[in-house]
Amino acid sequence: MVNFFKSDGKFSFVKVGTQLLVLTALVLGLVAFVGNNKTVTLNVDGKVSSVQTFGGTVGQVVKSAKVELQAADRVSPSVEARIENGSVINVNLAKAVKVSLDGAEKTVSTTAPDVGGLVTQLGVASASELSVPKDAQLSVDGSFVAISTPKTVSILADGKAAKTTTTAPNVGEVLKDAGVKLAAADRTSQPANAPVVNNMVIKVSRVETGKTATTTEEVQFETLSTDSAQLPKGEEKVTQAGVPGAVTKTYKLVLVDGREASRTLVSSKTTREPVTEKVTVGTKAEAANTGAAAPAMMNEAMWDKIAQCESTGNWSINNGNGYYGGLQFDIQTWIGAGGGAYAPNASLATKAQQIDIANRVYAERGLQPWGCGWAASS
Repeated sequence: MVNFFKSDGKFSFVKVGTQLLVLTALVLGLVAFVGNNKTVTLNVDGKVSSVQTFGGTVGQVVKSAKVELQAADRVSPSVEARIENGSVINVNLAKAVKVSLDGAEKTVSTTAPDVGGLVTQLGVASASELSVPKDAQLSVDGSFVAISTPKTVSILADGKAAKTTTTAPNVGEVLKDAGVKLAAADRTSQPANAPVVNNMVIKVSRVETGKTATTTEEVQFETLSTDSAQLPKGEEKVTQAGVPGAVTKTYKLVLVDGREASRTLVSSKTTREPVTEKVTVGTKAEAANTGAAAPAMMNEAMWDKIAQCESTGNWSINNGNGYYGGLQFDIQTWIGAGGGAYAPNASLATKAQQIDIANRVYAERGLQPWGCGWAASS
């Protein structure tokens, strides 16, 4: 309790005045304290807190809350603005965000607090596919967001064409979302990990590798030639006919969309061995026509008819079958009847010489040696 009286019991005005001055100062100080202390709402990237402050500006309040502002940060109201009790301060800190937009990566500076705000800032379609939720907060220390915008893609598969709008990041995901299943050997026009671009065409080729094909192919026979001095030079006689062999081959097929793309030989088996053709080649030098005169042609009309049947009337024919001339004499008959006096074989003799020898054979054996003897009576 304050004593306002002197020790002698008298009232002291000086002491009273001094005490009043002290009391007044205390009251004024209390009023000033209460008047300068404010309650401010501080919102930093969506984190809201209530701050008691004596600061007079936004910058002072933010600093007192231990928020270090950078040049790129966004503050509302401005840092110079005066505050009052109940003011609201919004701070959006600048963040470097690595963004993969349809496979292309770049770093974006943003003051958006969350992924949704970043998407709005970038101006991409709201239906885009995001690697993180839209309400995910962005970190000042760095964030990563992959964005895939809607794209129109054409899919060609199993003989059908279809268009679809997709936000899938790569070809493999597009096909999976479209319900197109790939076997291990199937091929696509774009790799599964290829990024999707607008108006892309993806062709799926169905590949089959389990089918085989069997073919039978001819194997050419060899020809073995043997010289013979018994035949005229240049004359050839087949003593053993050649027969082609056969080989069966099995191929592994690769079919692409049902059509053969390639084949690989997997086995080969000989099913018939070829038979070698044997040919005898004459080396005997042929003598020229001796020029010996033949007697007058007898029975010429008859022999003309037979020659027409035997050799179509060609008196010098040599077709390599062992028979010569218009009347088709073999060497034995020609020489045995005296034809050697004219030529080595009938094809080298004149018509008159051939008819002379024919008349000799006819005198002994009739028309029996000629298969076309019947033509003589026609």
